[in-house]
Amino acid sequence: MRNVLTIIRRELGATFTSPVAYVFLVIFLALSGFFTFMIGGFFLRNEADLSSFFFWFPWLFILLVPAVGMRQWAEERRQGTLELLFTMPVSIPEAVLGKFLAGWIFLGIALVLTCPIVFTVCYLGSPDPGPIATGYTGCFLLAGAYLAISGMTSAFTRNQIVSFITSTVLCLLLVLIGFPPVTNLLLKWGAPAWTLDLSADLSVFYHFTGMQRGVFDLRDIVYFLSLTAFALFVTGSVLKNRRA
Repeated sequence: MRNVLTIIRRELGATFTSPVAYVFLVIFLALSGFFTFMIGGFFLRNEADLSSFFFWFPWLFILLVPAVGMRQWAEERRQGTLELLFTMPVSIPEAVLGKFLAGWIFLGIALVLTCPIVFTVCYLGSPDPGPIATGYTGCFLLAGAYLAISGMTSAFTRNQIVSFITSTVLCLLLVLIGFPPVTNLLLKWGAPAWTLDLSADLSVFYHFTGMQRGVFDLRDIVYFLSLTAFALFVTGSVLKNRRA
């Protein structure tokens, strides 16, 4: 665990000494407010809740989270420091977990910085705290799943742009597979019921929507954690093969 903490400190230190991190935070907060109050029609709905805020996160994270995760391993390979990392007394699982947790903590900080939106809603009305708590939990778990996928694609290539595009496409597919217009189209084409059930089980949109509405279902938690664990496992396997 000491090695994991060392890697976390190293990665967070490198992140917050770079202006890119602050540019990301500004863009993330600006887009969050824009989609909530402008695109989401918060004031037109005349309801004191954060549904218009949480609704956009599966889409917003598709571009923003891969921008954080694309450099995890691609940058190490490009600079030739991956081999140096393997010579240190750090196991591959420790390195993968440390880099992932550092990025997840950074995304958690970004989510915490959206609290002024919550304060605004509380000032304007009396929102139910339940959907807010489950919504933020869902956002954090969603960010972790996307980040693990981004790290996985980063392990396959030394090109950050390739990693970014690949992870963006994968995350988009995980959203679209359970998006109502897509499932309705499958139903219109006469797809069997098991196909629709499978698409819902695999979709981040389906599992995130319940948490956005205040439904705390253990199956949703297990889904996000399983998706994250699978992506981290693949990342470790890829790096192990490269080390060999």
